Amino acid sequence: MKAAVLYKPNTPLEIVDLQQQGPQAGEARVKVMAAGVCHSDWHIMNGDWTLPLPMVLGHEAAGIVDEVGAGVTHVKPGDHVIFSFRAHCGRCFYCSIGRSILCEGHKSVRWAMLDGSTRLKRDGQDVFQMARIGTFSERVVCPSEMLVPIRKDMPWPQAALVGCCVPTGVGAATRAAKVESGSSVLVIGCGGVGLNVVQGARLAGAARIIACDLVDRKLEFATEFGATHTVNAKRENVVDRARELTGGRGVDYAFDAIGGEATTLQIVDAIRNGGTAVIVGMAAMAVRAPITPYTMALQEKTLKGTLYGTVQPNVDFPWLVDLYMDGRLKLDQLVSRTYELEEINDGFARMLSGEVARGVVVFS
Repeated sequence: MKAAVLYKPNTPLEIVDLQQQGPQAGEARVKVMAAGVCHSDWHIMNGDWTLPLPMVLGHEAAGIVDEVGAGVTHVKPGDHVIFSFRAHCGRCFYCSIGRSILCEGHKSVRWAMLDGSTRLKRDGQDVFQMARIGTFSERVVCPSEMLVPIRKDMPWPQAALVGCCVPTGVGAATRAAKVESGSSVLVIGCGGVGLNVVQGARLAGAARIIACDLVDRKLEFATEFGATHTVNAKRENVVDRARELTGGRGVDYAFDAIGGEATTLQIVDAIRNGGTAVIVGMAAMAVRAPITPYTMALQEKTLKGTLYGTVQPNVDFPWLVDLYMDGRLKLDQLVSRTYELEEINDGFARMLSGEVARGVVVFS
């Protein structure tokens, strides 16, 4: 079985043959049909996130169930599924209150199976799986609770994107911030996640959606996804422009889809008194942002974070699929380019250049 493995930070992924153990109790094996190229993978590749290596990367994907282990009942061979990169036990406090993304019921590391063991080896060496799935791989064995069944008429590249960037962005607007109809919104960063924050705000009925990026091509994408105004931060001051477009008051909601000190401070400064700023993008582990508590209290501003768009995958993935199939969610426009597995390093280079909304690895 071929997979893309990272052996050392700041080196290309290696396409290698791995030995894979079959699914154990509570697990399933899935033939991967498509996997998105996401910036979260890059955080591991460039050393922003320090995780044990070697590791199969990839966490945004969809495929067909091949085989299930003992005790698995909610998926069966032949089912079309989207991977969720967050396991959820269904029994802990957070699962019980509908916040399964924050599940605390599993104590094993997030790059191995729930029992702490691995299913992949190369020449006798254990190979880990990103987020317990590692989807830059022809087949994946993972906990079955991380698989969400979907309708079979959903195309594979678009289905893969519902595994990460779509729910993260759309959910940030509709689930985490609960953007209101007629409101004003600022989105900083117009990659795959930011574009979905834009269309999440559009779905919520926002009247003014201001998209910000450093790359004009990405701002063109944002306009297609529903932005009413665009700001190139190389040429304009983001906060000043956001206030100018809102009568000097500031936006109701601002989203940082990049994750960094400067962008976090920008979304806090850009919201009006009583407004809400949401950190969506995952920053490097060492990043800190100096917030002024006095101003936060004086102006009653809210700063919050969201993981995975605060969605419930078992509920929201099928909902997002239906939105796409009904023509209400733009996913075709997200898939700028497709690659074979052997082209995956080129996929990351194109992602970093800003020339694609999203690249997808397609398996035959």
